[in-house]
Amino acid sequence: MPDAIAHHAALDARMVAAARGIRLLGLASWAPQTQQRFLAAFAAGRREMPEVVYPTLDFAEARRELAAVEAAADAQHPLGAYLIESAQSWDVAARLLEALGTGAVTAHAVALYGRPDAVLPGGALTTCDAARHFLRIAEAYDPALLGEADDPTVDAATLQVQLQGDLDAYFGVRLVEVALDAGLIAKAAAGAYRLRLRADARYSPHDRAQLLQHEAFVHSLTALNGRAQAVLPSLAMAAPRTTATQEGLAVFAEQITGSLDIARMKRISLRTEAIARALDGADFLQVFDYFHAAGQAPAESFASAQRVFRGVPLSGGYAFTKDTVYLRGLIDVHTFFRQALAQRQLPLCRQLFAGKMTLDDVHRFAPLFDDGTLQPPHWLPPWLARAGGLAGMLAFSLFANRIRLDQL
Repeated sequence: MPDAIAHHAALDARMVAAARGIRLLGLASWAPQTQQRFLAAFAAGRREMPEVVYPTLDFAEARRELAAVEAAADAQHPLGAYLIESAQSWDVAARLLEALGTGAVTAHAVALYGRPDAVLPGGALTTCDAARHFLRIAEAYDPALLGEADDPTVDAATLQVQLQGDLDAYFGVRLVEVALDAGLIAKAAAGAYRLRLRADARYSPHDRAQLLQHEAFVHSLTALNGRAQAVLPSLAMAAPRTTATQEGLAVFAEQITGSLDIARMKRISLRTEAIARALDGADFLQVFDYFHAAGQAPAESFASAQRVFRGVPLSGGYAFTKDTVYLRGLIDVHTFFRQALAQRQLPLCRQLFAGKMTLDDVHRFAPLFDDGTLQPPHWLPPWLARAGGLAGMLAFSLFANRIRLDQL
């Protein structure tokens, strides 16, 4: 192994060890009892602000090690540039967790995920503009159609069995387990070997295909392929800097397979708008009311508002801005695939699944895939494994979903 590769591989191992305890979403989550108390009061006609207690955390030692990794990496080398940016993002995540419950979390969240009023690449429009575009499309549909598409008739245990069958058929063995999790904020979350469903959630008939494409065939596959990278095992970890690309890729996977319906786009867009409202001063109860008035059931309205206020004061003017990345990431990934296909660079699209990385990483790592330093992905989603018709699928799915990402 060349000296530069070995040097950065050793630094990557140090970064993995330092970042292992920085579990951003898990440590910022609320206790399930918080939702139970709120919904019980709401059902009784009372509006009560939730009471949230966060742990006191200290990542000083981890941040010192991350700083050492950053200082020792060569910014002129593709691996060094990746390590510097990754270590910096883990440091911001650690500082966010150390500030849980305070207004300082918002600034750290913005540093990691951006703001809803941030301008999208290539124009003067913002993420909020994109969200409002899709909300207008949703409003133009017959409400009965939206209600049918979003009707939560499937319980978590039933969906667990369905998704487990889908995954066992894809892998040929029980490689990824589908499990129920009572403490999950999101309706689903996936790692390399486990896809978790929120135990008390109910799902629409469309959720099965969406979760299979989004959670399993993006989040699980990129984690599994990242674990196979001997030189850069951190590609199995969801570094905060990769969130926009990874979530954008996951929503793109829904879209390219026709799994992304307008009700799903409405939910994503509502979260972006809710973050903007929270930053403008709306408190938790007002954001809850916003989701409830938009047609979400009380339990889902609470879960949606909780995503906006993870880690921050509930009084308004603060927000956890992660959910702004879904629309921005979708637009960025759509543009990446369109350009890669136009330039006949399909391998770049496949290499995006070799681990959890950003779009910039894919380009900077191209020579390392060519010389064998990094391994191509073993697991690919079915739509990309048979990519002969990918260009046609891309054009058709945009038309079918009435999504004009280039004309927002």
